[in-house]
Amino acid sequence: MQVSIITIGDELLIGQIVDTNSAWLSQEVNTLGLRVKEKMSVADEEAAIVEAFDRALGHCDIVLVTGGLGPTKDDITKNTLCKYFDTHLVLHADLLEQLEAYFKSRGREINEANKMQAMLPENCKVIPNQRGTAQGMWFEKNGKVLISMPGVPHEMKSMFEQPIKQMLKEAFTPPGIFHRNIITIGMGESYIAEKIEDIEDALPDYIKLAYLPSLGKVRLRLSGYGKDEKVLQSEIDPIAAKIVERISNIFIGYDDITLEEYLGKLLKEKGAKMGTAESCTGGSIATAITSIPGSSAYYEGSVVTYSYEVKEALLGVKHETLLKFGAVSEETVSEMAKGLLSCLPVEYGIAVSGIAGPGGGTEEKPVGTVWMAVSDKDRTVSKKYNFTKNRADNIQLSTVYALNLLRMFMLGLV
Repeated sequence: MQVSIITIGDELLIGQIVDTNSAWLSQEVNTLGLRVKEKMSVADEEAAIVEAFDRALGHCDIVLVTGGLGPTKDDITKNTLCKYFDTHLVLHADLLEQLEAYFKSRGREINEANKMQAMLPENCKVIPNQRGTAQGMWFEKNGKVLISMPGVPHEMKSMFEQPIKQMLKEAFTPPGIFHRNIITIGMGESYIAEKIEDIEDALPDYIKLAYLPSLGKVRLRLSGYGKDEKVLQSEIDPIAAKIVERISNIFIGYDDITLEEYLGKLLKEKGAKMGTAESCTGGSIATAITSIPGSSAYYEGSVVTYSYEVKEALLGVKHETLLKFGAVSEETVSEMAKGLLSCLPVEYGIAVSGIAGPGGGTEEKPVGTVWMAVSDKDRTVSKKYNFTKNRADNIQLSTVYALNLLRMFMLGLV
């Protein structure tokens, strides 16, 4: 089964809004055992929309469309669908009652534009919108299906999850599919590929391995395609276990676990707390940690020490250390990490200091030079990294690698 995803809206084409709908839909479609063949973003113009429909229905079985269903004049998708499928709008009295009640519950009177949301193409199946006023529409033509959904992400997602997913399963009986994601941290895809080359070469044709890298991380996705999802899982899980055994030093978990979640579990298992001393990251590590619900159980706080004076005053970094070695040095981050243990009631401390850029670099310490350290009461481990020339990337990489250094420290890998 081939799927085409079409997002409609001038705002997408001028970059005013980032198209997250097609990315989310692609993931959902894949879990159904369907294959996304193409994605298109088109303007709020009838000719452009019709051309996209023609192309998509020409070589795909299912077309998923989002956007252009609002009550304003620039939303023309519904009228274009009427022309395309040779039908006309009809009033759905029950929908109109629901819309009137919807606006009344919000202390507003429904206007004529909003009443038009109860007018839908006669030959479509109506897909209820539980979170807004624009209803979804299901069209069938020559054994193919076009589904039109709102462009508002939370409305579209709710509609797709229930009932569209089930409707697609019943209409197309997609094949079985199973995915197992292996999350790794701290090493690149080429390192991993070398480590597991023989495992990858031995995969049967119906099981594929994909490398999905991001800053400091690589997700390995094993995907199996067949008739029975449970049988696929029984074949894929032992392969995943073999891969994990081979790269255990960089493995943090399966599927959607994050490094921050992994660290949280590790700290709770040990009954320990941590804190952070940040310079070039400016609180980014603290933000990452506290993005996890319940992080207050193991995270005490952060000290952002951007200047020499604050490093000395709050963390007890020696003035002589800063003068002799500078803020971006092994000696300074080691003293920052040790000082944090006195500053906060924690068992583990992370310290980071570097040159994020774009200015401030020297021949000896170019932009992207970052020192980091982790400490407990018994020892301190420090690492130097040379990242990029891009400030945002350097901050994100420093955050990931600092958290990973603590992971390795706690597991005795460094």
